[in-house]
Amino acid sequence: MTSHTLLRRGLAALALLMIGTAAQAATLDEIKAGKGMTVATEDSYKPFEFIEDGKPMGLDHELLALLRKEAPFEIRQQIIPWTGLLAGVSTGKYDMALTAVVITGDRVKSLSFASPIAEATHYYVARADDDSIKSVADLSGKTAAVQSGGASALAIKELEPILEKTGGKVGKVVEYTSFPEAYQDLASGRVDYVVNGVVNSVSITNDAPTRFKLGQAVTAPSYAAWAVAKGNDALLDYVNAFLLAKRKDGTLYALQKKWLGKSFEDMPETVTK
Repeated sequence: MTSHTLLRRGLAALALLMIGTAAQAATLDEIKAGKGMTVATEDSYKPFEFIEDGKPMGLDHELLALLRKEAPFEIRQQIIPWTGLLAGVSTGKYDMALTAVVITGDRVKSLSFASPIAEATHYYVARADDDSIKSVADLSGKTAAVQSGGASALAIKELEPILEKTGGKVGKVVEYTSFPEAYQDLASGRVDYVVNGVVNSVSITNDAPTRFKLGQAVTAPSYAAWAVAKGNDALLDYVNAFLLAKRKDGTLYALQKKWLGKSFEDMPETVTK
């Protein structure tokens, strides 16, 4: 191997190292020292995060506004689609996922979760006029809709043994980039049911009761929380202190009632899988 080739490879390795360093999530000390914090929120996850008349709305956006008032540093926000959001946090592109991320066993391997902001047990939603679906057992063989890369896709794995107990099985599963697309296909009959978190399921059925009906839980109790990269403990502690203070003074529960329709005062302070 020539010295020129070695030099080229060395420079390439150095470039990759510099890229990796630049992408590393900021620590709390770096954030306070002037680097600031970059958070990522989803663009279409009502009632947690959504855009209405060009304005960001939802529980997470109100919590972010409160965090900005109290934080002694700049907080930059990126409103992006769900796809790639968690990967962006785990690789350091964003310092925190300020969105309702469902805590799962797989996700805790690369992310650290703050204190939950809501319950996230998954339910099924069917068409209001579909009399063939009256319970979880009736989902056997039906076509399901889930969000690609989301917790609803993982929820199907929990549904499988439930259906097997009654001799049923999971049918075709169709993955969507966002839930609005899934509900459009549910309304048109392309899929038979949508699996989603309890809050979003209640929201869509309350908004359109003549089109959709709320079914039963298809998973064990679960929770949604903000997330930072694994090992960014000081930042996690800072965010936890903020959220737990909002629990203590009742602010979080009031915002839950406003945006989610109910409060979850029995949520654990921490959740590990």
